[in-house]
Amino acid sequence: MNDAVPKAERLALLKKTSFGERVAEDEVAKLAGYFVETDQWDRIFKGEIDVVRGDKGSGKSAIYSLLVTKRNDLFDKGILLVTGEKPRGMPVFKDLVADPPTTEQEFVALWKLYIASLIANELKEYAFESSDAKKLIRTLEEEKFLESDFDLSRLLKQARTTVSRWFNPAAIEGTVKFDPDTGIPTFGGKITPAEPNSDLRSKGYLSVDTLAELANRALSAAGYQVWVLLDRLDVAFAESHELERNALRALFRVYRDFADKDCIKLKIFLRSDIWDRIVEGGFREASHITRVVTLDWTSEALLNLIVRRLLSNEMLIDKLEIDKVAVLRDSKAQDAVFYRFFPPQVEQGAKKRPTRDWMINRCEDGHRKTAPRELIHFLNSLRDLELARLERGDALPPGEQLFDRSVFKPALEIVSEARVVQTIYAEYPNLKPYLVELEGEKTEQTIDTLATIWKVSKGEADKRAQALVEIGFFEQRGGRDNWTYWVPFLYRDALHMSQGLAEE
Repeated sequence: MNDAVPKAERLALLKKTSFGERVAEDEVAKLAGYFVETDQWDRIFKGEIDVVRGDKGSGKSAIYSLLVTKRNDLFDKGILLVTGEKPRGMPVFKDLVADPPTTEQEFVALWKLYIASLIANELKEYAFESSDAKKLIRTLEEEKFLESDFDLSRLLKQARTTVSRWFNPAAIEGTVKFDPDTGIPTFGGKITPAEPNSDLRSKGYLSVDTLAELANRALSAAGYQVWVLLDRLDVAFAESHELERNALRALFRVYRDFADKDCIKLKIFLRSDIWDRIVEGGFREASHITRVVTLDWTSEALLNLIVRRLLSNEMLIDKLEIDKVAVLRDSKAQDAVFYRFFPPQVEQGAKKRPTRDWMINRCEDGHRKTAPRELIHFLNSLRDLELARLERGDALPPGEQLFDRSVFKPALEIVSEARVVQTIYAEYPNLKPYLVELEGEKTEQTIDTLATIWKVSKGEADKRAQALVEIGFFEQRGGRDNWTYWVPFLYRDALHMSQGLAEE
């Protein structure tokens, strides 16, 4: 493919080229073709990992989605897969924002009841016949947790109502009933928050912990495990960090309480910054959470991601006669393929970065991490801008290159705008006013210059700067006596910032 190739043919090829979707939920069917089955993935698929942590856009949801697509493979290994959240749309747990549990104990009970009901529904679907399975299913059916048209939102609402009766009975008039023989409140059902006494047990009352034990015994008797997958927790509790902290600390306490149940495994997908907020100020349960993996992306892994997505375009590899299997086995071959389609440099000069490094660096945040989500967005923006360039009659890029150097910086502007508006402003609205006031300023600031811009004391400026460091907007540089706060390229275009150190 060279300059002799008609422009119409190049346009047709480019129109059929795609780098996939930024969000894993939008491309579940294609994920298997893109996905790199690393050692981390192997450990997750073997069941050795329970908690998958990573930055936003690092691939947690891709792993979650891929696990779901392999439900049948896991079943053949004796593993039932249960999802505790909707993969798309409004998260189930979003409903708790309006009426959240008021104590951590209440949240723990809610998680246990919800999870036990999810497992019971799975046992019902697969017609488990043991006495423990039947007892579990019958109890939850009587309490309206296992309706014929099983729905996660209705299940959570029912669990929330039940837990409210346990911990705040006065709030729900007429729901508290008393056993006529013992005088003990029965909360309007036969599921209790704590272990019932012998009289109530003889009448069929079960604690929420007993429900989990019944599920575990039923699974063990049949030779199965169940994996309960919990993702999108960052979206569910995004409106309140306090609610998020309470909910997730309770979830990890449930994880600890279920540690002795060999057949029930919680698989939790969580952003690293949210984990940091959970453990802030101390969290004893953290020491019990050892089956953890943190997703991290090296430059080589990101190159592999780009090349895999490039080579998922069959028309492209057919046209250029590329041996896809051979390329993906050899990192040097991947680098060579990359530079067949991309220019050697975006900014030309002996001291300027090669294109691959330029792209990774420009999509990096203040923690010096480049997330696949931003890189995929950048690649698709390149493709759209190059199409527009050719359609208005500009010259083809040289040789086999798909993209002209001129479209790289405009593509970064698109990614920058999306990152600032859709991530920073959307998730940290309290920090937005600080960033708005940085528009048009220099990209490197000191506490003194920030105090001047924000019209606050140095102490308050330091507090705000640290908050922006935590979310990866600022990179803190220098030393204790001369800290500066540097804005990564990822955020500069959206705020129209100019290169250089601000003058005090």
